[in-house]
Amino acid sequence: MKIAVAGTGYVGLVTGVCLAEHGHTVTCVDVDEQKIEQLRQGQTPIYEKDLPELLVRNRERLTFTTDCAAGYRDAQVIFIGVGTPEKRDGSANLKYVYAVAGQIAETAERDCVVVVKSTVPIGTNDKLEEFLQARQTHPVRLEVASNPEFLSQGTAVRDTLHPSRIVIGAESPEAAEVLRQVYQGFDAPLVVTNRRSAEMIKYASNDFLALKISYINEIANLCELVGADIEDVAAGMGYDERIGGRFLHAGIGYGGSCFPKDTKALHWLANFHDYEMKTVKAAIEVNDHQKLRLIKKSRKYYRDLKGLTVAVLGLTFKPGTDDLREAPSLVNIPILQDEECRIQAWDPVGMEKFRALYPDGIAYCDSPEAALAGADLCLIFTEWPQVKALAPETFRRQMRRAIVLDGRNCYEPEAFAGSGVVYDSVGRGTVGEDSGMCQR
Repeated sequence: MKIAVAGTGYVGLVTGVCLAEHGHTVTCVDVDEQKIEQLRQGQTPIYEKDLPELLVRNRERLTFTTDCAAGYRDAQVIFIGVGTPEKRDGSANLKYVYAVAGQIAETAERDCVVVVKSTVPIGTNDKLEEFLQARQTHPVRLEVASNPEFLSQGTAVRDTLHPSRIVIGAESPEAAEVLRQVYQGFDAPLVVTNRRSAEMIKYASNDFLALKISYINEIANLCELVGADIEDVAAGMGYDERIGGRFLHAGIGYGGSCFPKDTKALHWLANFHDYEMKTVKAAIEVNDHQKLRLIKKSRKYYRDLKGLTVAVLGLTFKPGTDDLREAPSLVNIPILQDEECRIQAWDPVGMEKFRALYPDGIAYCDSPEAALAGADLCLIFTEWPQVKALAPETFRRQMRRAIVLDGRNCYEPEAFAGSGVVYDSVGRGTVGEDSGMCQR
């Protein structure tokens, strides 16, 4: 089929490339000329596993342009995959979605299905169809369908090519059939429903996972107080098929482009309808507090952080991506700067983006070992393989005072016993207690 995709971010670009991999002819449209030129050269503007290889392999079926008319004029299906960032009040900002819809209304010259892949509040697809039909300049049929994405950054290509399910929200059998044809050859269950239910499936799924993460983090915090081990607790819970083991990894909270904004958006939407989702509200509050867990732990070892050299291992919100959105590093590093700490940071793919935000006051290092050199404190924010490969001896040898606060539970605590390193993780107590708080 002839398909257009609006937006070349994580959702749009991965969708376009993966549809081309399945034999469709795809035109990807974006307003960013630099990004489009980069894609024309076979280079991806985002860091995502397997995406560069697929991009090159499918170049004959992929076109990249800033000319929306060329992209939308005769497309059979147009996917909207632009961002829906949160506003100050927590609601979803739909200006990019409506900007694309306006372009489609002006340029579409054949009947087509406009498929909203972006995460949008319940009811948006209905309003978008009215918007399109009121502004279209050609006598064609424009029908809107919902097809939410369920990809994770770092595994987005795999999640798109081998999805857990494909959700189609359509108000007519014809629109649903078009999407069935688009996904012919994908081996996944099809859930065909109306548009509002499809929109809710996306929010309900993401917010449930956020709830699960916040819940296990609260259990982890209590484990520290009562002497239990969160890893054993999570393992024991995960064997129950009703619970499952995924998203039961305790740490310093969730980040990224989805969970933070989607929890806030659903909470805002409920309030708009005079209903309060107490569980979602609690998840948001727990996550905000959890991101500061390591700073709070540091007070056990230093009454005053001023002048300390702090090693920061990991800047992105998770491994496998260069995305910094809602990453714990963005909350914690400004606090360390306010405390006048000397910060030595390392991340394998996120440093350039972080440097663009914080060009001064941080020493960006080319290895974890370099970041640890002479440090009084180590904070682990991202569980990169290079971090998990570090031995206790490396911390003891490189650091001036070997205190490691692990926000991602990268190591087995027993490995630090007798190592001369203070190892303090989330929900598992402390190994290697030293002589007490430093009076610096």
